[in-house]
Amino acid sequence: MTASLHIALLGNPNCGKTALFNLLTGSRQKVANYPGVTVERKAGLFTTASGKRVRVLDLPGAYSLNPVSVDEAVTRDIVAGLRAGEQAPDLIVCVTDATNLKLNLRLVIEAKRLGLPVVIALNMTDVARRRGIRVDSARLEQELDVPVVETVAVHRDGARALLERLDMFALPRESNLVPWSAPNVDDVLAVQREVRRIFAAAVQEPPAEMRVDDAIDRVVLHPFWGLAVLAATLFLMFQAVFSWAQVPMDGIKAGTDSLRDTVRAGLPPGMLQSLLVDGVIAGAGSVLVFLPQILLLFLFILALEDSGYLPRAAFLLDRTMRTVGLSGRSFIPLLSSHACAIPGVMATRTISNWRDRLVTIMIAPLMACSARLPVYALIIGAFVPNRAVWGVFNLQGLVLFVLYVSGVVAAMCVAWAFKYLGRKAPRQPLLMELPSYRWPNLRSLVLGLIERARIFVERVGTIILALMVLLWFISSFPAAPAGASGPAIQYSLAGIAGRWLEVAFAPIGFNWQISIALIPGLAAREVAVGALGTVYALSATGEAAAQLGPTIAQSWSLATAFSLLAWYVFAPQCLATLATVRRETNSWRYPLFMAAYLFVLAYLASFATYHATLFWMGG
Repeated sequence: MTASLHIALLGNPNCGKTALFNLLTGSRQKVANYPGVTVERKAGLFTTASGKRVRVLDLPGAYSLNPVSVDEAVTRDIVAGLRAGEQAPDLIVCVTDATNLKLNLRLVIEAKRLGLPVVIALNMTDVARRRGIRVDSARLEQELDVPVVETVAVHRDGARALLERLDMFALPRESNLVPWSAPNVDDVLAVQREVRRIFAAAVQEPPAEMRVDDAIDRVVLHPFWGLAVLAATLFLMFQAVFSWAQVPMDGIKAGTDSLRDTVRAGLPPGMLQSLLVDGVIAGAGSVLVFLPQILLLFLFILALEDSGYLPRAAFLLDRTMRTVGLSGRSFIPLLSSHACAIPGVMATRTISNWRDRLVTIMIAPLMACSARLPVYALIIGAFVPNRAVWGVFNLQGLVLFVLYVSGVVAAMCVAWAFKYLGRKAPRQPLLMELPSYRWPNLRSLVLGLIERARIFVERVGTIILALMVLLWFISSFPAAPAGASGPAIQYSLAGIAGRWLEVAFAPIGFNWQISIALIPGLAAREVAVGALGTVYALSATGEAAAQLGPTIAQSWSLATAFSLLAWYVFAPQCLATLATVRRETNSWRYPLFMAAYLFVLAYLASFATYHATLFWMGG
């Protein structure tokens, strides 16, 4: 990307830095990882009013240029010109949170000492004013001796002052970059004194008793009521996944059924019709129908993150998580893993203690990711009645909540085992920022959901579709011999493989159709639903081929259904996550161990569930 000016956005986590980056660049951005390390980088281009081309880099959030995590080390290396192959920026834009300026000023002062030109983007000034916080921008500029501009990154025109400043900026004739050196204790104390002096001169805060955040925190951080609020929030989340998503799911299902009938009526019976109806539509369509539930789950996670509640939940759970050898800092990566284990594993970079980080990586797959949701929803919808409990709660939502809680309990048990089997680690206190509460920004939520929908639909249209076509092929060839009885799929490559696998999985109640579906499910867990759709479509005729839920309800026992649910609580991780673990740990030892221990736990849990259900049902 060619540009006449290279700038870097530097700031604390939760200061609105990425929102400002999105506002500046729009869709003209590129997301990748820094070479040699799995830390996300965002780079983009934009043009100022005078036609100046600007390349902007969104650096990982950092509290200091004296790093304590991989993210902060990458940020320090970029701005200090220490990273090979990455030039130091021409200008550093320090994005600061006007509602929490005292914490942000430390990084600003450290950035100034690098010798590069600095501009301060005083962000969230609208929120600060509503809370009675008065920041004197002119006095702040005078005290710091660097330009200060006010921004509101969530408003369409919120970066005008920054763009005008960039338009006026002229590159210095020669670089004044100062060689970086680690600060000593005296340096740190001097910075803290400077922060207190500048803050006192430029900022006026309302009396403590008038702060709404403190009043809310007295409830949400309470040892009892805080846990009750957290449990109620998570419970509502899983209730909504079933209760609120039904109408759009019915709409997608009706559209898929209509497309299937149209294709079947428009094409003569044969291989092409079978490929499109039994392979593409039955496979990909059976996964696509769960998109509304996945988006609802992401809506809650994004809203909780944007509101400032998640760090408080982490702080609240710190004492509980220490009983299993972790800290509250593991909470956010584990919660992120409910969306997908890959960003959850990558989010462990903020954990400075290697042992805590490794254990968090190892248990992240036990969080029920969104890829499991189609499997859970299919089985729950087929075997659990859709009725109210106590006149308020949805029974299917309750079962889903229990499955998610089971994953959390399993993760805590595994972490406890690692605590006592591994080396003892010194206890480290949890120090983290509690950002100001704010209403989730509607634009950010919508953009986040659109991005997640795009990723999911792309997966359905690429990975899942390709696997469904491949599965259809090996389920259709070789053709059944003349005079053979039963579905032709039994004589295919997939049918033969399924019969072999059934020997190993019969003790946990899985038939050959389920055994086949587990294999492509290793690529992505939601593929298992599409695989079941394709396999049962090729095993049946007429309407039975299109109704996967009723089909499994008739062909599986309740013990088999519960066993498969237990399997997916512990299911071996998808290949993409194992590859991410390999990159994060720089070793194949850990992903191989992860796959092995999850397979053993999944088999044992399914075995116990299957036989306990059979015993409960009288054999």
